[in-house]
Amino acid sequence: MASALGRRLVACLLNISEAQQRGLVEKVAQAAITDDHGIRRKGTTVLNIFSDYDYNRSVITIVASIELIKEAVLSACEQACSLIDMNEHEGIHPCLGAVDLIPLYPLGEEVDLKDCGREAQALAAALIERVLGTSAFFFGWADVPIRRGLAQRRKEIGWFRKVLNIAAVQPDIGPQPTRQYGLTGVGASPYVMNCNVTIDTQDLVLGRGVAAAIRESSPGGIQGVQVMALPHEGTIEIACNVESVLEGPPSDLAADMEPWPAFNIGGQNFYHAPASLINARVTELAGRHGVATKGTALVGFTPLECKGLAEMALSQDIGEFWKMLHSVRM
Repeated sequence: MASALGRRLVACLLNISEAQQRGLVEKVAQAAITDDHGIRRKGTTVLNIFSDYDYNRSVITIVASIELIKEAVLSACEQACSLIDMNEHEGIHPCLGAVDLIPLYPLGEEVDLKDCGREAQALAAALIERVLGTSAFFFGWADVPIRRGLAQRRKEIGWFRKVLNIAAVQPDIGPQPTRQYGLTGVGASPYVMNCNVTIDTQDLVLGRGVAAAIRESSPGGIQGVQVMALPHEGTIEIACNVESVLEGPPSDLAADMEPWPAFNIGGQNFYHAPASLINARVTELAGRHGVATKGTALVGFTPLECKGLAEMALSQDIGEFWKMLHSVRM
């Protein structure tokens, strides 16, 4: 692949509200890499599909140049909206939309956050035109000029509530939300990883205490970590969004801890907490109550992994990279 293309890559970790029908999820992924005539869309790849049955939620990692990402993601969203009806959705994970989240993350050195913010706004405008009845709210660099973060926007809208009158929500773009399509979050930010640590208990109160202790906003919390505790397969999952931060790792980082990985956006270095740190903190906090951890799962990739695998996939013109991912990573 030409190095110029690598420098203009953007990732979208598309979140859809379906995981229990694998064929449906793969149809959405296929729509990102094929045009309306079923012809392979060059310069676009789907790196990974992560589906969780209990959550009834899937994350599809789509990567393309900034010139191509909008059309690829839009096609996937159109397919998702044609197949998913929120009137019939059941799942443990909070959600508001059939397409619940469309985040754009710059990967290449020649793409910055403002570029992704503009693409996110254009993507939302195109979605409500193509799929009548859809609507969206903005976050991050698409939320001009305030740039409110995703967690803040979700709190304002009521995304975390179990019962919400969707028709009462005021979108940033589009009509009043309908129950069929719900409401979609569209935005741009530095790369956000999803890191989930499972603790061997069904005590949700304990899990919420652990989550609160590592949340960025708590004293002693981990920079960039937004977190929920959710019931999951007879245990509790500490589900973390790991945001990339500009400030760098804390100065009091223990000498034996893994360094915070760094990557560059527009000439600035961003850092993210490593999964090993999150696992260690959860293990320590749960252990105080005699509860062990059962495992840690990274949903998708780190920013550097995402870029490297995308360059590999695109250099070989592999659209369905998710089908061969295990042979590359293992």
